[in-house]
Amino acid sequence: MAKLTKNQKKAHAKLEAGKTYSLLDAAALVKEITTTKFDASVDIDIALGVDPRKANQMVRGIATLPHGTGKTVRVLVLCNPDKEEEAKAAGADFVGLDEYVAKIEGGWTDVDIIITTPACMAKVGKLGRVLGPRNLMPNPKSGTVTNEVGKAVTDVKGGKIDFKVDKSGIIHASVGKVSFPAEKIYENALEVIQVISKLKPSAAKGTYFKSIHVSSTMSPGIAIETKSVAGAKI
Repeated sequence: MAKLTKNQKKAHAKLEAGKTYSLLDAAALVKEITTTKFDASVDIDIALGVDPRKANQMVRGIATLPHGTGKTVRVLVLCNPDKEEEAKAAGADFVGLDEYVAKIEGGWTDVDIIITTPACMAKVGKLGRVLGPRNLMPNPKSGTVTNEVGKAVTDVKGGKIDFKVDKSGIIHASVGKVSFPAEKIYENALEVIQVISKLKPSAAKGTYFKSIHVSSTMSPGIAIETKSVAGAKI
């Protein structure tokens, strides 16, 4: 195991071994134990009692964080000329079609979200080999394949996040920055938990929320008390 730095030792010392914290306490504590000089992201990792290899136990959804992520979200809209002005007016960073399809085929993926229209999916669908592994493929379920491109851009710029359980059964989501007040981190994290709570697959048996951890970039994870998560009230 790598040696801990002095700051990491101080951070670990503030956490009681084996203790689980309320979500609100964790939101305050993550600010205390973060020692990075930059404004670190705050993340939530939720281990679910599902088998994501089975289609009927896949958990995927959308949460709109009440206070946004604190990140600058770079948005590409792949659309025909009739939708370009709407996308630009909503604040899309890149707008076009064939030019960007060619760039992506060449390996360019310098964006956070890609939005497209149903009419363009024939061209965009061929980019799955590049976009799929980077979780950038537009999807109707996450609202990124739509004719309302302006609204979609506004939503993702305003704090709408798309999450999906990974092959280990864990959902990772960003819920803000350490510069946020603890209450805002708490409310963002609670929103994600509440959305995931409503998405429990009927085929999933046993404990749904196996563990929940809150951490920031480089900080240790803070274990959250999960017993009261059944109604997503922590």
